[in-house]
Amino acid sequence: MFSALPHASVLPTYGWDSTWEQLALTADAPAGAVPGRVARVDRGRVDVLTGRGRVHAAPRVPCAVGDWVLVDGSAVAAVLPRRTALTRSAASGRSEAQVLAANVDTVLVAAPLAAGVRPGRVERLVALAWESGATPVVVLTKIDQDDGSSLVAALSDLADAAPGVDVVPVSAVSGDGVDEVAAAARGTAVLVGPSGAGKSTLANALLGEEAMATATVRDVDGKGRHTTVHRELLPLPGPGVLVDTPGLRAVGVRDAAEGIDRAFADVVDLAGGCRFADCAHDTEPGCAVAAAGDAGTLPARRLAAYRKLVREDEWAAARTDARLAAERRGRWRQITRDQRARYRARGH
Repeated sequence: MFSALPHASVLPTYGWDSTWEQLALTADAPAGAVPGRVARVDRGRVDVLTGRGRVHAAPRVPCAVGDWVLVDGSAVAAVLPRRTALTRSAASGRSEAQVLAANVDTVLVAAPLAAGVRPGRVERLVALAWESGATPVVVLTKIDQDDGSSLVAALSDLADAAPGVDVVPVSAVSGDGVDEVAAAARGTAVLVGPSGAGKSTLANALLGEEAMATATVRDVDGKGRHTTVHRELLPLPGPGVLVDTPGLRAVGVRDAAEGIDRAFADVVDLAGGCRFADCAHDTEPGCAVAAAGDAGTLPARRLAAYRKLVREDEWAAARTDARLAAERRGRWRQITRDQRARYRARGH
C-alpha cells in the first residue's frame, strides 16, 4: 500500500492533490510504493516524476503521459483511475483507442495561420477535447506571418468552427498572445495540432526555456518535420504542467458522440426543431437542420463536417462491436479445441 512521503511536497507542482492521495491509499500496490506522474512513455520504459526526482521504470501495467502511478522500485505497480483522457482512434486503423494524454484539464488546439486554417481539423480536435472531459481552447499560431488580411478572416473561420470556444491568436516569435495562452492553459494543458503548427515553439515560450526542439517548415506546403517525436509532460513556470505532442496526421474519432454534440452545438440546437426525435438530419421530412442548410443559415461545410464525424463515430462503434464479437468467437473456438484435445488424450 502507498504511504505518504515527507519529501513529496514537489508533487503538487505536477497536479497532485488530496483526491489523488485518497485514491493512492486504496490502490492495489506494494507497501512503500512511491506516487508519481508519467512524464514520458517509451518502448519498455516510462519516465515518472516523483518526490524523489525523475525515475525510469518498467510499465507492468499500460499507462500514458499524464497518468498518476505508484512506482515500486523500478517498475510501475499501479495506475490511479483517470479523471479525463484525450483519445483518438489508433493510427493503425484498428478499433482500439490511443490515449494521447491522461488527466488533462485544457486542450490547446493549435491552428497555424501561415498554412491556412482548416476548420474540419479544428472541429475534430475540439470534439475530442470535449469528449475527454477537458476544456478546449483554439490557439491561432504564427500570427506574425499575417499579410495584413488573413488574420481577421482566420479568426472568423475559427469562431464558426468552434462556437463557444475561446480563440487566442499568438506569435511565439514576437511574444504577442503568449500571456493570454498561459492564462488559458489551466491545470494540465496538452498541445495538439498538425506538424508545423508551431506547437514546440509555443511550448518553449510558455515554459520560458528552449525545452523542445524546433525546426522550420517547408515553404512549398507549409508543413514541418516531426521535431517532437514523443509526448512529454513538463512543469510550467506558474501553476500547472504542459504536455507537448507530435504532429497529428490522422485524427480519428471513437466513442465521441457527446464531444461531437458539444463541438456542433449550433447543429444540436437546430435539431430541437426537427419533426422526428430520431432525425438523422439527412432526407427526413421536417428536418430543421437540413432546412437551415438549404436556407444558408447553417453553412453547408459545417453540416457536411457534422454528418461526416457522426458517421465515422458510428462506424468505429460498429467496428469495435465486431472486433469484440470476433474475439469471443476466437476464445470459444480455442476452448473447443482444448476440450477435444483433452478428450483425445483420455481416449489414448
